[in-house]
Amino acid sequence: MSKQFRNMVQWLMPFRKWSWLIILIMVFCISLVWSWAQQLKPPPITRVDNVKEMIHGVEIVDPYRWLEDQESPETRAWIDAQNEYSHSLIDSLPTRQRISQRLTELMKVDKISIPRVRNGRYFLRKRAANQEQWIIYVREGLEGKDEVLIDPHPMSPDHTISVSLLDVSKDGTTMAYGIRQGGEDEIAVNLFDVDRRLDLPDRLPKARYFGVSIKPDNSGFYYTRHGTNGGRIYYHAMGTNPASDVEIFGKGYGPDKILFASVSEDGHYLIIHVLHGSAAQKTEIYYQDLVNKTPVVPIIKDIDATFFGEIADDKLFVQTNWKAPNGRILIVNLDNPARENWQEIIPESNAVIRGFSLAGGRLFVNYLEKVVSQVKVFEPNGEYVRSISFPTLGTVSSISGRWESNEAFFVYTSFHIPTTIYRYDVAKGTQQIWAQVDVPVNTDMFEVRQVWYNSKDGTKVPMFIVHAKGIKLDGSNPTLLTGYGGFNISRTPYFSATAVLWVENGGVFAMPNLRGGGEFGEDWHKAGMLEKKQNVFDDFIAAAEWLIDNNYTNPSKLAISGGSNGGLLVGAALTQRPELFQAVVCRYPLLDMIRYHKFLVARFWVSEYGSADDPEQFKYLYAYSPYHHVKKGTKYPAVLFITGDADTRVAPLHARKMTALLQSATASDRPVLLLYDTKSGHSGGQPLSKQIEDTTDQMSFLFWQLGM
Repeated sequence: MSKQFRNMVQWLMPFRKWSWLIILIMVFCISLVWSWAQQLKPPPITRVDNVKEMIHGVEIVDPYRWLEDQESPETRAWIDAQNEYSHSLIDSLPTRQRISQRLTELMKVDKISIPRVRNGRYFLRKRAANQEQWIIYVREGLEGKDEVLIDPHPMSPDHTISVSLLDVSKDGTTMAYGIRQGGEDEIAVNLFDVDRRLDLPDRLPKARYFGVSIKPDNSGFYYTRHGTNGGRIYYHAMGTNPASDVEIFGKGYGPDKILFASVSEDGHYLIIHVLHGSAAQKTEIYYQDLVNKTPVVPIIKDIDATFFGEIADDKLFVQTNWKAPNGRILIVNLDNPARENWQEIIPESNAVIRGFSLAGGRLFVNYLEKVVSQVKVFEPNGEYVRSISFPTLGTVSSISGRWESNEAFFVYTSFHIPTTIYRYDVAKGTQQIWAQVDVPVNTDMFEVRQVWYNSKDGTKVPMFIVHAKGIKLDGSNPTLLTGYGGFNISRTPYFSATAVLWVENGGVFAMPNLRGGGEFGEDWHKAGMLEKKQNVFDDFIAAAEWLIDNNYTNPSKLAISGGSNGGLLVGAALTQRPELFQAVVCRYPLLDMIRYHKFLVARFWVSEYGSADDPEQFKYLYAYSPYHHVKKGTKYPAVLFITGDADTRVAPLHARKMTALLQSATASDRPVLLLYDTKSGHSGGQPLSKQIEDTTDQMSFLFWQLGM
């Protein structure tokens, strides 16, 4: 509104010889017309069907349960009406074209992935600036030319089919890749002959798979397929019918367990992990001697802790939080794997072990200390070799290499530093840039800070803040606050076109490290899960209050955004403290926490959230479930929900039901909108143009609501 007002005044300047009284009258009249034109038309009417049920003595009212039926004609008509309503408001916003132009500049750039090296061949994915999807390439030798192996563009006219690189055989002649439709979690698995550049007849039909691991002799591969009864590990012999694949492990495990298997680099062993949920507090590890054809036997089965192992030289290197909340690394001799023979080689420290990799006969351990990445290199016996240095405050991820090779690769990024891939010489300890994404951004204008604030219970929580240098702290800066807080996932600095756009337009971008994440080890994770989940929401709300109290912003200039578990986060924040925020973007969210576990793969998350089937867990789930705490007559912030049919992880019904409920309940004049895409989902896969369009929608909505 303010920009349009200024434009009207500028338009009237040539007529300044008129009396100011006439000019003011004209401006007032035009403003009235503009204000009338901008008044929101009401959202589509949604039928109310107040389903009532008693759960553990509590009456639950569910007025929009009929929207759970995704394929019913009534639901489909409702989705169409909501999309039409949302686009009628967002598509014509005056800032939209400029936002789209800048996002196109930031996102439409050449990109490249970290390579997988097999027998002198470098397998990687690239997406050129003028392409919609990533293409799988092979490079013969370090300085060779990149040659196309799999190009998904011809696979669909709208470019919604994407491909992923799953595994490559040790000799680099056989590759497994996945074909994904839209944003679905499910993929079809194809095998590819690299030398002859053609697909093999060995194909797995579309399903939910957890890993594919090819034997070094190319005779077959192992994979996990997750079905309604849970995960099962199979072996496929090359050249045979997949329908006859042999189930080798998984019987008795239910749909709440995640199983995956991999073959050791030398082909001697098969290692199997069983996770008791997505952010499991318990992991089991089994192994099988493939050379001597022994049965599958357990190494770790009865310990309530997390374990992750990799094999090299008949040794199993294991990262665990057993008796070490910040993590430590053990070594298990597979010739004698009894627990009394385990040895600790990397002890627990003040820094949290985020992960480890094996390359060049050494261990690369990725640490987080005060949410800042560090990588240290060790000998197999735990002897410290050196640390890897980085240019500034940022994140190191995806350390990749082979035990028998001298080279490793890692990815480095920060809020204002685009993805950079380094090649590392393990023996010499030297590194050089292997690939760098060239994005048109002036990194010198950004300031990245880390601050600490007190949460509701006094817990100190860190937060990254990004803004332009020299920003004025007068309490009026548009601020975008985002977070996650769950599943032991650490939120560290990362390059974001959204953050860059926001800061370039005078905004502040803030990301706190909430409890429930893994930034400070398992204790930090446990402090934000199950009955302690409210701590996560308290941390997030306290971050908003700190930004206001320290003159970064005010409630009329504060927006929040989150997706998936982060969608639950912002859903809880908007229902618990609606007066604190001006606008909310809620993507692919969990919102009905009483029924969430009944849909899709949500059984994976019961170990993190709990289940309403349990009377005690029902109490705390019901206490914060956003869908059950919408109060009619409350002045809610502007809300934009985003989901789609292809989200086969978090059921889109959450966003549908919450949209209807908030639209009927809110007493404010701010819009409650739903953008619902029939091909978008949790697992990405969107063509680049669609990514730009969707991000433009979100940013246009926020610019509109915060008056930017």
